[in-house]
Amino acid sequence: MLPAVRGHVGPVGAVAGGAVQAVTGARFAPGFHAELVARNRAVTILHGIRMLEHAGNLRNLRRLVGAYDGPFEGPRFADSDVYKTLEAIAWELGHQESEELRRFYDENVTLLIDAQREDGYLDSAYQRGEPFGEPWSDFAHGHELYCLGHLVQAAIAGVRALGDERLLGVAQRFVALVDRLFGGDDSPVYCGHPEIETALVELYRLTGDERALHLAEAFVRRRGSGFVAHGDFGPQYYQDDASVVETATMRGHAVRAMYLNAGVVDLHLETGDSALWDAVARQWADLIAHRLYLTGGTGSRHRDEAFGDAYELPSERAYAETCAGIALMNWAWRMYLASGRADYVDVMERCLYNVVLAGISESGDRFFYSNPLQLRSDHGASQQESAGTRLDWFWCACCPPNLMRVFATLEHVMFARRDDEIQVAHFGNAALALDGGGTLEMRSDFPSDGRLLFSVAGDAGAATLAVRMPAWSEGCAVVRVDGLDRPTTAVDGWLHLGALAVSSNIEVEFAMDPVVWRAHPGADALRGTVAVTRGPLVYCADQADNTLDVERIVVPTDPVFDVELGQGLGTLLRLEAQELDVSATSSPLYVRADAPAPIAGPAEVALVLRAYATWGNGGPGVHAMKVWLPRG
Repeated sequence: MLPAVRGHVGPVGAVAGGAVQAVTGARFAPGFHAELVARNRAVTILHGIRMLEHAGNLRNLRRLVGAYDGPFEGPRFADSDVYKTLEAIAWELGHQESEELRRFYDENVTLLIDAQREDGYLDSAYQRGEPFGEPWSDFAHGHELYCLGHLVQAAIAGVRALGDERLLGVAQRFVALVDRLFGGDDSPVYCGHPEIETALVELYRLTGDERALHLAEAFVRRRGSGFVAHGDFGPQYYQDDASVVETATMRGHAVRAMYLNAGVVDLHLETGDSALWDAVARQWADLIAHRLYLTGGTGSRHRDEAFGDAYELPSERAYAETCAGIALMNWAWRMYLASGRADYVDVMERCLYNVVLAGISESGDRFFYSNPLQLRSDHGASQQESAGTRLDWFWCACCPPNLMRVFATLEHVMFARRDDEIQVAHFGNAALALDGGGTLEMRSDFPSDGRLLFSVAGDAGAATLAVRMPAWSEGCAVVRVDGLDRPTTAVDGWLHLGALAVSSNIEVEFAMDPVVWRAHPGADALRGTVAVTRGPLVYCADQADNTLDVERIVVPTDPVFDVELGQGLGTLLRLEAQELDVSATSSPLYVRADAPAPIAGPAEVALVLRAYATWGNGGPGVHAMKVWLPRG
């Protein structure tokens, strides 16, 4: 019999032991977020199942049991996409039964049980000694421990959502093998791609098996020794240039760096080691000050999917991988639960409503891998993943099943708990079961509207309520209790609203006026431009919406906006802009500095801005797009 769950739920959950605890019992009511979840269930996951079959991921595993005799297909980490899909399906089956999802889940859990080697090893890229060599022959690029991490997380989802321990047995046998081979103090081993660290800590939380925690700690403590630094891109790429506790800056492959830091926070919460917290806090400060795109995107370099130098934030060449946005959500949520600080949730929210939601089409079955903040109309098709047209899958298909996991567990990050205080971390139509047997209900049209309504049905027990004061509201909030204004001041980013009562109706309204931003002067690529946000949403000019040529527009320094309210992400903004004189585009590429400047055309025309997360949904073809707009 497994011990009771200790507080973590979902891939972006965390843990008893911090300042704040994740909670169970949240559910979405009809509205924007419920629609995201429904789309994930009805479209994205089913599309993913078909693509896993088409791309060969499932055939790779069937090779191990003699059910397929063709060659291995895809990248060596192809198994991880199966595991992420199984994890998402487990959470979804926990919400609502589905014959099709259940069939896929059961068939492939059985396949994994049958495919596992007697000693516990399971990896279709290496298990037969081909095509990538023998097991454990390439820790820099082999991804065997990375795949195991996703297997563990799928197994945990099966237990917590379904009470099904079959996949857990597979994962535990594989972890036991890894512990026997590499758990000793004399072993130098860790994976070139972090991920297993969070999974092992979570396995410990689920089962109480301290071997999993010790193995996670070994992998974290060993990093920086140079064990995988011989790889193609140098030691920084693998976060292998310095020990975790010595690291001060975000560097290397963005997804790997943030997966590692999420695991470091988890390890800190279980061990109490303050040096681990100090290290991730330093890196967080560096990220926020120097390397974070306005959209929540991270990674400015395509070659190695990596962070660049401080302020190296080019719009056109932003890599900003969808998985990196998800990784930052994972890390931010853990930082919040460890500290109670609302600003970590602010960053998580920015990621979700911009770079992460941009990664999936409105139809739910096409995806962006990278997420630039500008696209020119003549962008070459050689960069398919950033060419303005989402694709239905990728050779390296890490992002689509990662999105499935996020939406399958989104309700788990709406609320958290600090002692008896329920903290409302994210906003929308949702309800939370309370210890007293009652239900806290939140109603809102967020993210199109900043008004939240709270009520309690049944016994609230000793629960009190706190609501995050989002950074985008700039301290502007109106609080009403039973229709009467209540002066309330945010403390450490939270509006503490006191005890919940059945008879009370609480209204919180945040200002959601458009805000114009300029970048730090060190961000050379953004100098002379502005960007627009409204609430958590970053806006962009998409050519599909405009008669103005968005590649030649200039906007006023202090624009006046017309807000056209829409549902969900559908609110549009309009402002008066000018188009550069056409003759200016035929001038030489370079002119003397004392030559007359290009003159804007005399007419001011309405420029339409849409939520960045919705760009590229305007039909076939490449449409020019800009987040950062030149000032007139």
